[in-house]
Amino acid sequence: MTREASKPSGKVPEPALRRLPWYLAYVKLLKGYGESFVSSTQIAKEINVDASQVAKDLSWVNLSGKTRVGYEINALIGILEDFLGFASQHRAFLFGVGRLGAALMRDSGLTQYGLNIVAGFDVRRKIVGSTIADIPVFHMNDFREKQQQYGATIGIITVPVEEAQKVTECILTEGIRALWNFTPFRIRVPENVVVQNTSIYAHLAVMFNRMNSLT
Repeated sequence: MTREASKPSGKVPEPALRRLPWYLAYVKLLKGYGESFVSSTQIAKEINVDASQVAKDLSWVNLSGKTRVGYEINALIGILEDFLGFASQHRAFLFGVGRLGAALMRDSGLTQYGLNIVAGFDVRRKIVGSTIADIPVFHMNDFREKQQQYGATIGIITVPVEEAQKVTECILTEGIRALWNFTPFRIRVPENVVVQNTSIYAHLAVMFNRMNSLT
């Protein structure tokens, strides 16, 4: 297996993209245990998917294991990290430094996966001018100036739901290419902007519904 993974010939299905980080986390654990190789069967058993599905998912990054040996773990980790974007640092601004926003700013683990929050923005006097985990918090009015300074490409939206679209329209004027939206509001963006919606409440609804179905 080669160390570099070429880009896939087509668009990778989102379910596969969601599974690949699980594979990565598992093989990193194996590396910590001193293992050198892993098979698709091992990964499948741990992640609870079919071995054929694991092999298909890894084929999107042009990975192929050795017969009766499997995948070389160090190479597999490096290729997955490169493919998933975890090996590069992406500068991000966070908008709405409330409890959730502040928690994300304090999460140093995000930098290990390529997301570097370099500044937060808010409109409240009590938070503007402060720092959270050594990350400065600026007023929204300073966004354009700070974007010229930092050159962020990702915006993280944790503002109140009624402000979500307004903030979106403001920050997209300054070169932000992707948005990680934590609000329940489905923001509207141009086709050339990537949006990842992460609604905690939606996931709660799914969990509660599944709990109720078991009773």
